[in-house]
Amino acid sequence: MPEAWHIVRAALRDTWGDLLTAAIVNLLWLVFTMVIVTAPPAALALFYVGNRLAHGEPTDPRDFLQALGRYFRTGWRWGLIQAIVLFILIGDVLLSGLLGGDSAAGRLAQGLYLVGLAIWLLLQLYVLAFLFEQESPSVWLALRNGASMLGRNVPFSVALGVLILVALMVGTVFFLISLAAGGVFVALVGNHAVLNRLAAHRAAQEQENP
Repeated sequence: MPEAWHIVRAALRDTWGDLLTAAIVNLLWLVFTMVIVTAPPAALALFYVGNRLAHGEPTDPRDFLQALGRYFRTGWRWGLIQAIVLFILIGDVLLSGLLGGDSAAGRLAQGLYLVGLAIWLLLQLYVLAFLFEQESPSVWLALRNGASMLGRNVPFSVALGVLILVALMVGTVFFLISLAAGGVFVALVGNHAVLNRLAAHRAAQEQENP
């Protein structure tokens, strides 16, 4: 939990440190997300900006717009995978609820599908961040790296997901801050988390092989 809180605090710090850029980029992300054609690339562009901010690099809304075009095809490769998996998982959640009724087996099946949906959404924090830490933005490689990182850091990842939800709920209650900059905050959490886990992995390897 302390490491997960450190990540969330760093994301909050970076969001607040350049709140104007965060608000404009978040607005652009919301606008382009409402247009189906640009929705998946907009998610990648959002995480690209988050990656630059997490690395301490100067950025502005133009970086979002440039990334939108640069990663358009990659965004749709990621988006098609999301559409297929989410369609299956959400469909299973709804069907298990309808067919299972109030039976214990039905509730159990629906609960398992909901857990699967939560894990998949949490995985995307790592996947989108990994796209910009790899030598090439390969979606399949990012999925593999993200799944490996999630599997090695389950308690950390669960704590991170809980803290993200709490921060977004608090931000919504207080002046709708989550609406103004919530997307950038989530992108920063994902990027900071990947950088943190990669640094911890390298440190562990150095200790094993001094």
